[in-house]
Amino acid sequence: MPADAMAIVVGEAGRAKLGAMIPTLRGRMAGQGTTRVDDAVLIRRAQSGDRAAFEELVRHYDRAVLRLALHLTGSEADAQDIYQEAFLKAYRNLSGFRFECSFYTWIYRIVSNLCLDHLRKRQVRKEESAVAVDEEGGEYSLLDRVADERAGANPERDLLRRELGARIARSLTKLTPRERMVFELKHYHGMKLRTVGEILNITEENAKNTLFRATQKLRAALADLR
Repeated sequence: MPADAMAIVVGEAGRAKLGAMIPTLRGRMAGQGTTRVDDAVLIRRAQSGDRAAFEELVRHYDRAVLRLALHLTGSEADAQDIYQEAFLKAYRNLSGFRFECSFYTWIYRIVSNLCLDHLRKRQVRKEESAVAVDEEGGEYSLLDRVADERAGANPERDLLRRELGARIARSLTKLTPRERMVFELKHYHGMKLRTVGEILNITEENAKNTLFRATQKLRAALADLR
């Protein structure tokens, strides 16, 4: 990436400029039938200083990144911060992208590491609930505020998710950060364990064992619902 493009993200002025760009893209995502350009093409253009190409890369993964951050943090404010930081890091480091993995894997690796850091820091404090209170004093699950767009979603599953969202969210806080991350990527984002391993820099077997431990813990925590 040319030096003048890198200068955009140096210091607070650069952060504000990129921060203003990303929410605008989020507003454009719904209902626009644009033709999707191959990620590799966009990356090469962005590496040459084309900011519009990077904006389109953001648009490709905007909702997935925000949804992952919100599922894992249970906080809209924390999710927004991680979302902004993930794309800021991607923009700053895009010049070093060597096409050894997909952009999809790369951006998920960035946001996953940010979420892992956040969860580990939060473990030393009292765990926060993913249940919030609305203006009328009623409780709702933050997970229910995120659109469910993963492959294979259906009304029955969506209904179950709405009803049990808060309970599941509380159970997820009992997992270790890595267990929670593996469970999230596998079941909420429909990823293969091989891909999960690539994102978290662990082997597929390690990811499989971590998922097993997470599933066993959740089954124990939700045993009364069976």
